[in-house]
Amino acid sequence: MSEVERLVFGLGRSGMGVLRFLAHHRMSARYFDEKLKEAEARAADELGFTFDDDPQPGEYQQVIAAPGVPMDHPRLLALREGGAEIIGEAELAYRSAKTPIVGITGTAGKGTATLATAHFLRALGFKALEGGNLDPPLLDIIEQAEVAVAELSSFQLERVVHFRPRVAVLLNLGVDHLDRHHTLETYHAAKLNLIRNLTAEDALVYNAEDPKIVQAILHSPARKYPFHPATNPRQTNLRAAREAAKAYASIAGKAGDERVLDEAEKTAPRLPGRFDTFAHKGDVVFIDDSIATRYDAVKAALQAAPAPIAWILGGRDKGAPTEGLERIVAERVRVILAIGEDGPRMAQAFRGYTELVNIQEPSGEATLRKAVQEGLSRLSGGSILLAPMGTSFDQFKDYKERSQVFRRVALELGAEMLEGGTP
Repeated sequence: MSEVERLVFGLGRSGMGVLRFLAHHRMSARYFDEKLKEAEARAADELGFTFDDDPQPGEYQQVIAAPGVPMDHPRLLALREGGAEIIGEAELAYRSAKTPIVGITGTAGKGTATLATAHFLRALGFKALEGGNLDPPLLDIIEQAEVAVAELSSFQLERVVHFRPRVAVLLNLGVDHLDRHHTLETYHAAKLNLIRNLTAEDALVYNAEDPKIVQAILHSPARKYPFHPATNPRQTNLRAAREAAKAYASIAGKAGDERVLDEAEKTAPRLPGRFDTFAHKGDVVFIDDSIATRYDAVKAALQAAPAPIAWILGGRDKGAPTEGLERIVAERVRVILAIGEDGPRMAQAFRGYTELVNIQEPSGEATLRKAVQEGLSRLSGGSILLAPMGTSFDQFKDYKERSQVFRRVALELGAEMLEGGTP
């Protein structure tokens, strides 16, 4: 392709990864971003790429679109109608490198399962590197790894064409991103693109208790490796990761030694903000699930956390449903601590099922400090659970900052780290 035939549409973490990869391979392109940041423009220019401030249909043969750019973006649609092929970073990685890929997707648990799979593969002797939807971008690791373990979101998977992982992992299919995909069917279809091109030489690790997944894989020719969810979401993801590591080892002609995996599981990395029981004060444990903004993730957290629960709920409402949580709340939740912009309104869905406490403080840190204090005052055992259902952007930079602040205030209020926990 000549310079005018390839466009990188959208920079950010993913788009910059694409530009670095193209520059490394001396592949020419232009780039476009509607909200171009000065630092990214400077970095792109230093890599030798030119900004196109008004890409026109017919100018480009291929467009590599960042995950944050919707498929129905007017400019993207116009470029496609002008003859351009629309792909994303996962498709580019697959086409450009011979490195085998373990692809992992699901509504919840992708990050934990991705880290754990790479960890288990390293324990089995493979040079495995993780990336994709979690740092670093897939294109940054694809040529450094013996096997690349990729966390893949629906935004990434909706634009794959020939992408074929050697091992595909389907964790669960729930409800999320309807603002982007518009319908549940479209969202699930994007996720299931992961298995579209599998052959009998590939492996498919799947949740044997998710009926949508069980139905979707019926006719896949891939070798199937079922796993069964545990009560604890982290343990579920570790089970999936073990199966993925064993499946890849089998494809590579090595044994997936259970004793080696047992030992590796003891040191499996944790992602802060993903159902991490990190501290305790007396018989009360603290559970950080700051990333839990989806119905399925919140439900799983409420079912897995030790009862009675002081549930920290709120932030900015993203429209997650609450129907079906009432019985769990009545049986397991001692108090709902409603925080942030929409927490008090969100908590009204549970009026009459448990105690509701509205917490309105001037800052995110003060809010979480007050929530922990209120929770501790009501519990002699059980758990204080941050599974907020709302996004963090009302009071925090992102879910990671919300996680960090929750952990810090818990420790400042007398909690002690559990063995293996991270502050």
